[in-house]
Amino acid sequence: MTSEPTEFQNPEELQRARQLSLQSTRPPGEAPGYEIQRCLGTGAYGEVWLATDRVTGRRVAIKFYLHRGGLDWTLLSREVEKLVFLSADRYVVQLLDVGWHAEPPYYVMEYIENGSLDELLGAQGALPPEEAVVLFREIAVALTHAHGKGVLHCDLKPANILLDQDRWPRLADFGQSRLSHEQTPALGTLFYMAPEQADLNALPDARWDVYALGAILYCLLTGAPPHRDDESLRQLDRTGDLGERLACYRRWLADSPPPDLHRYVPGVDRALADIVDRCLAADPARRYANAQLVLDALDARERVRRRRPLLILGLIGPLLLLAIMTVFSWRAFSAAVGRSEQMVKEQAYRANDFAAKFVAKSFEAELADCFSMLEHEANSPEFLAEFRPVLQGEHLGAINDPTAPAGRLRELRAKFLDDPVRQDFKTSLEQRLARVRGNSPSSASNFASIFVMDALGTWVAGVYVNEVVGGPIGENFSWRTYFRGGQEDGPRQPPSASPQHIETTHLSAAFKSSTTKKWKVAISTPVYDRTPAESKFLGILAVTFNIGDFAVFRTPHTPSDYFAVLIDNRPGDRRGTVLQHPLFQGQPPAQDFNVPLPQLQRMGSQAVYDYLDPLAEAPGGEAYRGDWIAATQPVGLPGRNQIPNGQRLDTDLLVLVQVSAQAATWPVHQLGRRLAWDAAAALAVVVLVVIALWVIVFRISGDRVGPAERKSPTPPELTPPHDQTTLPVTPRPGPGGQQMPAR
Repeated sequence: MTSEPTEFQNPEELQRARQLSLQSTRPPGEAPGYEIQRCLGTGAYGEVWLATDRVTGRRVAIKFYLHRGGLDWTLLSREVEKLVFLSADRYVVQLLDVGWHAEPPYYVMEYIENGSLDELLGAQGALPPEEAVVLFREIAVALTHAHGKGVLHCDLKPANILLDQDRWPRLADFGQSRLSHEQTPALGTLFYMAPEQADLNALPDARWDVYALGAILYCLLTGAPPHRDDESLRQLDRTGDLGERLACYRRWLADSPPPDLHRYVPGVDRALADIVDRCLAADPARRYANAQLVLDALDARERVRRRRPLLILGLIGPLLLLAIMTVFSWRAFSAAVGRSEQMVKEQAYRANDFAAKFVAKSFEAELADCFSMLEHEANSPEFLAEFRPVLQGEHLGAINDPTAPAGRLRELRAKFLDDPVRQDFKTSLEQRLARVRGNSPSSASNFASIFVMDALGTWVAGVYVNEVVGGPIGENFSWRTYFRGGQEDGPRQPPSASPQHIETTHLSAAFKSSTTKKWKVAISTPVYDRTPAESKFLGILAVTFNIGDFAVFRTPHTPSDYFAVLIDNRPGDRRGTVLQHPLFQGQPPAQDFNVPLPQLQRMGSQAVYDYLDPLAEAPGGEAYRGDWIAATQPVGLPGRNQIPNGQRLDTDLLVLVQVSAQAATWPVHQLGRRLAWDAAAALAVVVLVVIALWVIVFRISGDRVGPAERKSPTPPELTPPHDQTTLPVTPRPGPGGQQMPAR
């Protein structure tokens, strides 16, 4: 004996061994003219053997009926009768010969080489949807041919569908088939049998085969028949006789939800799933009335599938065209808006540049008026007559003594402050201030103060409009620009016996008031005692102005999108300081705000469309945020102050006119938004029209039911009553003594 263990067989091998053990090794009888070779299968009523025609050599299948009762002869005659009806039909396994009087009787039919559809499913499982539909269509065509000749199969299942050499299906086993005029019941195979067919009193109906068709397609797609699971098999196994088994089957199908595994198979579209569902409808009224309507539904599905690319192209094409048009239109629209916006900005810049020049000229004109007013007052005989006595007083001479100690200076200044001559001169200055402010409507009358200094720079008298200040009487300010000239104050040091002084009317550098925090400028002019012999320098007469009091800078204290600004343009750390701004009309901020030097330099050489207002960061300056279009223009001195070659002298002041870029381009953006909304509305209308047309086309061409379905199908005719005897369905014994449906 060998010590090697016995190899275990897998379930497929066990099933194959069981089938081989059940097959006969000797044919049950002879068939004249045929050489019998081997057994192909065994059924309830006989065996099928492979044989060869001795004359032609053709391979055939011979079915022997082993039982001899009258029922067996009826089964043989019934099956042969149906095969005769279907002779010459390529979709049916053809009948070749019948041995009526042989022992046992038999009939000879075609031998189909590739076995049954059931064997194919057992070998490879569920089929791909496309392959399953091809086979299903051929089975439906075969069934349509059979129905057309009045034959109802009544036991359609994968085991009764054979595959020829081209793997096309052929209907076989018409043992349970009925003619359309018969009234005898026929039982099919569980889970392929319609629920109403599972009744011993049921009358044959074409919709039985339709249900079996749906069950076959379901099996092709999922690999198992509908409703079949472990629980259903347990329920059926618990039943006793055939009637109980059929009733249990009907209840199970009625209580179970419609099978839906086929809907989750990849590649199964909704139309195909609907065909399966309608074939498997438990209510026969909802089922296709015959196999031809199933074919019509398949044809309708195929038409939709063939048209689907065109339908999709019909949808995607216009949408793609619209998308392309939208993209290019949007690009063109954006470019047009961008060009229009740039043109508007350039136009706004040119307007700003013109406005800056106009404001600068207006400011120069106001300065010229101030220069003229001040020179007129300084040269008036009345002023000189009032000024000379003050200069000749003993207190002023003592104050100007460089050797006087500090304590003595304070005493002298106090006496000089109360000096009647100086008081009379101050009174005359007040009268002069009132007269000038009352007579002149120009900015020349809007000065904030007027003061006089002697030839050494000592403050003699001063009058203020809004400030109750006595002034630094007796102090020396010869180092200030309004006395010595220049762009910057000189070093503060003891007074000189002959300090540097201005020789013409002079505009001082801007300075901030220590009390009001407002920026000011001073205009000073030299005072001379002119005689035919000489011209003696007596001192200076000066006035101060709040920069915001000049007419060109008077703006309401409300945020505006268009205004002028004055900037200090002196070289040094203070270059770019904002001297006047609409935000300064109220309470000006304590800190200084500067335009960054790079921006200032860029504005001097090119157009600027993205100027950032430094006052946007000031308290209350939120309205000045964002980009501004800005243009600058330097302020020149009055025209008579020119250098010899005729060119004018510029001050250290710079006029900046700015307009909000958003406000300037608002009409363009508003028009752009309106056009964009109109374009969007037009696009939406076009899209809706395209979609509506596409839906109409889809509904017209996407009808899932064929022409036959659109007609009102006539209900299948039941077998009419006649005088033929209805044969009872005889149950056959099954394993364990259970009764099985007749085959």
